[in-house]
Amino acid sequence: MPPKPLNADPNLPLPTAAELDILAVLWRLGPATVREVHDELAKDSGYTTTLKQMQLMLGKGLLLRTERFGAHVYEAGIPKEQTQKQIVGDLLTRAFEGSARGLVLGALAAQPASSEDLDEIKRMIDTFAKKRGKPA
Repeated sequence: MPPKPLNADPNLPLPTAAELDILAVLWRLGPATVREVHDELAKDSGYTTTLKQMQLMLGKGLLLRTERFGAHVYEAGIPKEQTQKQIVGDLLTRAFEGSARGLVLGALAAQPASSEDLDEIKRMIDTFAKKRGKPA
């Protein structure tokens, strides 16, 4: 049985853009070999670049490695949702001075949301407001 992803660890480094690309592949595919990840990335960089990047990510705790039929198999060491929260928290602090309003408005200005997405966002805001005991 493969090891379970790590629990929330705020000490894990933020993934770089290249690391996030690899994590996205692993979140989509599940456990995979370097070859499978490399083929999914479909980048101009070579296989050894992908291998080295994944080895570095293993050392940082971003990936886990097991063996399957003699081949190393990698999987994300952190859940997708945890990584997203970590990235958003960093962005919120560094680019929006802690303003959730500024972050949401910036996100909506950068890429307009569908009416379905807006309805879901409204429901989420209502839920968060109820949890805090305030009307939305």
